[in-house]
Amino acid sequence: MSERGVNVARVGEFGLIDRVTARLSYGSTVLLGPGDDGAVVAAPDARVVASTDVLVEGRHFRRDWSSAGDVGHRAAAANLADVAAMGARPTALLVALCMPPDLDTGWAEELADGLAAEAATVGASVVGGDMSASPTLTVAVTALGDLAGRAPVTRAGARPGDVLAVTGRTGYAAAGLTVLSRGFRTPRVLVEAYRRPEVPYAAGPQAAEAGATAMIDVSDGLLADLGHVAKASGVGIDVRRDAFEVPRQMRDAAQALGVDPYAWILAGGDDHALAATFPPTALPEGWRPIGTVTAGSGVTVDGRPWEGPAGWDHFR
Repeated sequence: MSERGVNVARVGEFGLIDRVTARLSYGSTVLLGPGDDGAVVAAPDARVVASTDVLVEGRHFRRDWSSAGDVGHRAAAANLADVAAMGARPTALLVALCMPPDLDTGWAEELADGLAAEAATVGASVVGGDMSASPTLTVAVTALGDLAGRAPVTRAGARPGDVLAVTGRTGYAAAGLTVLSRGFRTPRVLVEAYRRPEVPYAAGPQAAEAGATAMIDVSDGLLADLGHVAKASGVGIDVRRDAFEVPRQMRDAAQALGVDPYAWILAGGDDHALAATFPPTALPEGWRPIGTVTAGSGVTVDGRPWEGPAGWDHFR
């Protein structure tokens, strides 16, 4: 049990590290966990996939909208999804936490629980990190992953004629964010999708084994992220709007809030679905076709440019 009402300044950096690391457990790939100058993680493939993401309070999360555990799940998911999108299996997380000295230690401990719980869903472990005082609460996570002998699936391999497919949810988290920003807490399925994304981690290595030619984690918005694939691959991508069904709760929320639900589905981020291109053969289980790769450049919807923002920009 965490001790409430005690701030991090009182227990100090090393006291808080002891409290946090006591809550962690380690998988078989962890040869040496926290407590030394560095952790040691097995890399049987002799290559390591690495990805880093940052969550800043007021920019990426609000404590009145999400619990510390929610933030931990989200911070871990953002990085684990990037590793999966390379076709790799996540193995470890490193976490840097910058926080105001008056932050309750219980919040930091609950954050660690959320990070560890999300990592455990894919057999990964939190193996170390750093802490510092800061006026802005910031969680920075680095994820490591194992390719298991496979070539990485990059953004640069899509070719004209490939099928564009997606697995996982799109639009749910963006809808949840809009609901929260308007002062509401329901529909619950949308709000919870924003707080804790449901990521199809296993689908990344599965797609790699099935011959995916390019892949990306949908973190900033489907159209924006597909734009990265189109640019890296030197191709055009056309998305079919009718490939997406608007769930009832999303449709009802969109009507109540005066929002086009396809703005959430096509341009909303934070669900961490995976999008990939495949040769025109049968898709792996769980993947659904949503468009095609074409000659040309850029991303279109039903053959036409998308009107409006294509996704999230961290500097706007």
